[in-house]
Amino acid sequence: MEQFPQPIRKPEIKYTKLFINNEFVDSVSGKTFPTINPVNGEKICDVSEGDKADVDKAVEAAKEAFKLGSPWRRMDASKRGALIYKIAQLMERDAQYLGSLETYDNGKPYMNAYVEMLFSANILKYFAGCADKVGGKTIPVDGDFMCYTRHEPVGICGAVIPWNYPVAMFSLKLAPALACGNVIVFKPAEQTPLTALYMASLCKEAGVPPGVVNVVNGYGPTAGAAITGHPEVDKIAFTGSTEVGQIILQAAGATNIKRTTLELGGKSPNVIMDDADLESAVAWSHEAVMTNMGQCCVAGSRTFVHEKIYDQFVAKSKEMAEKRTYGDPFEFSTKNGPQVDKDQYEKILELIESGKKEGAKVECGGEAAEGKGFFIKPTVFSGVTDNMRIAREEIFGPVQQIFKFSTLDEVIERANDTQYGLGAAIFTRSIDTAMMFVQGVRAGTVWVNCYNAPNYHAPFGGFKMSGIGREMGEYNLSQYQEVKTVMIKIPQKNS
Repeated sequence: MEQFPQPIRKPEIKYTKLFINNEFVDSVSGKTFPTINPVNGEKICDVSEGDKADVDKAVEAAKEAFKLGSPWRRMDASKRGALIYKIAQLMERDAQYLGSLETYDNGKPYMNAYVEMLFSANILKYFAGCADKVGGKTIPVDGDFMCYTRHEPVGICGAVIPWNYPVAMFSLKLAPALACGNVIVFKPAEQTPLTALYMASLCKEAGVPPGVVNVVNGYGPTAGAAITGHPEVDKIAFTGSTEVGQIILQAAGATNIKRTTLELGGKSPNVIMDDADLESAVAWSHEAVMTNMGQCCVAGSRTFVHEKIYDQFVAKSKEMAEKRTYGDPFEFSTKNGPQVDKDQYEKILELIESGKKEGAKVECGGEAAEGKGFFIKPTVFSGVTDNMRIAREEIFGPVQQIFKFSTLDEVIERANDTQYGLGAAIFTRSIDTAMMFVQGVRAGTVWVNCYNAPNYHAPFGGFKMSGIGREMGEYNLSQYQEVKTVMIKIPQKNS
């Protein structure tokens, strides 16, 4: 593993307070909450707990930073881009520490965490290049008028980020917001606040002016609700569950009709046709649901396999899952670490039990691992039917559910029979079959002969209850801009 620097098994905890106006400060209430190491269930440290009073302070700082004539508003777009690029460079410099801190607080394997830091830095670099390319159009309107549009920043953005990919999600909200000239207040997940606070320190080190980036640790019903319900927050970007997304959308509408981007849950179909390359399909399908311990919104958690190859596919998937290593996430040989916390751990085990009771067959796993921590054995269910809970509900764990189907028309209909529409995939050697599926399935991203191939150049988001709007790529910029139309009367010469 020469390309990976050795992890720091117990990284120094440098920041535990709130980050407001470029300073680390205690919460107004003085309250703290613990962040837990999911490997052993032990406390890492206490972190300041923000609530409405702290959000008000952060919004006031952001409001001051966004005033006309402020250093941020007067900054050239090219310089904004250079600042974003500088943050990316600092992330690369500290990738070993950031990756180690992520593993310590989140439980994901260090190799995955380290790669996530580099991927996140590339997100920032991409949007750094967009900063001075945000422009409007001149429009040939009727009459003696000149018409053009200005693309202006929305204003104060609120970002509520999840615990499964904390740094990547921080970067996905930060980069386009800053590229378009906005200011932002973050609420990191209470399970994983430590890397967000370190990212805030890098923003300051890079030279981002006070008030432009703020981080308020806390819980969803308090700090999160204070951001989404704040009358001076102009835009919300949220990644998380559909249930919480509905609450946020209601709050946005009830206050000032905030612009809202929601990237929510999924129960994504992954279809294996009988002409697919079986070995490749098994390997991709395994990673589609086991990566990050299954804690991925776009996990391929409904694996539909053609009846002609069903038994072979199940046998090979079982073999692969039985070989998947789990344990100490700092070991390079480890594929799966623990689930993020006790609540998630217990939810997954409860859903596994429901699958057993409803008649699905456990091919392997199906239980917690021995010892401390929140570890669950990689699990494969066969004989899954569409009405089972494990077929309908988002498990968010290392649990593969394998369904049987007969025809393409049938599987497209079943793939769409869900409230979600985040991702989908098909494995086939036939371009005609692939294109029929691509056109028929209702999902924001469709992969052909691969799964969850991440690329920050391309837009990502969902249909139906998987969300509103798109993140990543050029499409993402529109979520952080207002379009202003300017009409100028052209005077006519005197005859």
